Amino acid sequence: MRQISLVAFLQAQNCTTHPASWRHPDSATDFTTPEYFRRIARTLEAGKFDLGFFDDRLAMPDLYSGDHRHTVENGIRCVKMDPITVLMTMGMATEKLGLGATYSTTYYEPFHVARTFATLDLMTEGRAAWNVVTSLNDNEARNMGRDEVAAHDERYDRADEFMEVVLGHWDSWEDDSLVVDKQSGLFARGDKVHRLDYEGKHFKSRGPFTVPRSPQGHPVVIQAGQSGRGRRFAAEWGELIFVHYPSIEYGRKAYAELKENAARQGRDPEQMRIANLTYPIIGESLGEAEDKAGVLHGLVREIDVLSLLSEALNFDFAAKDMDEPFSAEELASISGLQAIRDRVLEASGNPNPTVRDFIKYSGRGQMKDTWVGGPKEMADRFEEWFTAPACDGFVIGGTITPGTFEDMVRHVIPELQRRGLYRQDYAGKTLRDHLGLAWPERGGWKH
Repeated sequence: MRQISLVAFLQAQNCTTHPASWRHPDSATDFTTPEYFRRIARTLEAGKFDLGFFDDRLAMPDLYSGDHRHTVENGIRCVKMDPITVLMTMGMATEKLGLGATYSTTYYEPFHVARTFATLDLMTEGRAAWNVVTSLNDNEARNMGRDEVAAHDERYDRADEFMEVVLGHWDSWEDDSLVVDKQSGLFARGDKVHRLDYEGKHFKSRGPFTVPRSPQGHPVVIQAGQSGRGRRFAAEWGELIFVHYPSIEYGRKAYAELKENAARQGRDPEQMRIANLTYPIIGESLGEAEDKAGVLHGLVREIDVLSLLSEALNFDFAAKDMDEPFSAEELASISGLQAIRDRVLEASGNPNPTVRDFIKYSGRGQMKDTWVGGPKEMADRFEEWFTAPACDGFVIGGTITPGTFEDMVRHVIPELQRRGLYRQDYAGKTLRDHLGLAWPERGGWKH
C-alpha cells in the first residue's frame, strides 16, 4: 500500500528557514552544540521519518543594502555551519534515520563531492543523500573566489555534466569487487574497479574512485529545482524531489507533469518520490494551534522579508522604493530563484510588480504558508494532498525548533498511522528501503 514519506527540513544555523523562529520563547538556543542536533535526530527516528536533510547557502543573506549588519543584528540566518559535519553528529545518534546535506555543483569539484557523500553513505551504513544545488547569488560567488554567480541556465548545464562525473565515480567499484581475503592476499578484484576517464566541456576527472559502494549502492539524489530549467534537471537526475506547490490543484497538475517528464527521460516514474514543503503549526487542538500561530506570525519583521528576498533573487531590494515597479529588464535579470519571481508575477497578476507585491505574494521570510491545526485537521490535510495525488510525501519545515518535529511525532503521526497512511516501523535500514527506491544498478542512470 502506498504510504506517506516524511522528510525533515533542517538548517545548520541559528533559526529555521523562517528567521523569526529564533525569537520564539520555545525555540532552543543551543544550536551550536551537538546535543541540539542529536535531540532532533532522536525525535525524527522515533517518528520513523524517512530522513532529515540540511538546506545550505555559502553566504549569509547580506545582499540587502550591501551590508551584513542587519543580518547579524536580526539573526537572519547569519550562522551557517558545515552541514556534513553537523549531520555526522546525528548519524552517530541514530541507526535508521536517513541523513542528507546540500552541496553545490557550482563551487565544488565532482570528485570531492562524490567522495564526501560516498564516505558519508558508508559511515551511516547506507543512509546518506545529496541535495544537489547550483547556488544562486553573487555573495556566495564572492565567498568562493568569483565576482558573480553564473547565469541561471548555464549553472544547470554545468550541473548536468557534474552529475555524470559523480554518478560515474559512484559506479567505479562493482558490487562484488571487495574480497579482503587475508589468506590469499587478495584485497579486491582489479578487473572490477574501473577508471572513469571523463573529459567534458566543464570537467575532467580520471579516477579510479577511492570509495567502494555502500549498503544502498550509492547516496540518494535530492533535487529541488522548480524553474523550467530546474524541473528538467530534476526529471533527469532527482530521486527525491523537493517541491513547494502553492495549492493542491496546482500540485496535482505539477506532480503528474514531473512524473511524465521523468518517463520521457527514460526513467521509471515510480522511482521518484515527490515531497511537498509544508510549515505545520500543531497543537493538541485546533484552538491551541491557532494560538501558537498568532505568536509566530507576530514575530515576523519586514527586514527579514526584504533580506531573504534579496538573497534568493540575487537582487538588492534596498535599491527600490516599496511601490516602485520592477521593469521588464530588471525582472529578466533575476538569476536567483526564478520560481519565486514567477510565483509573484502569477499571483499578483501584475507584469511589473513592486517591492510590496514581492513581500505580499512571495511568502519569503514570512509564515503565511503555514498549515495550522490539531491532530485531525493536520492529518486531513496530509491525506487530501497525498491521495489527490499532489505528492508522495511532505518536507516538514520547522516553525519552532525542535518543537515542530516533536509535535509531529506526538500528535500527527499517530493519527496518520491509525488511518494506514504512514508506516508503523521502518521497512529496512537504508534510506532507499525507507523511500521504496530500487537498488541503483551500475550505469542505470544513463537512461
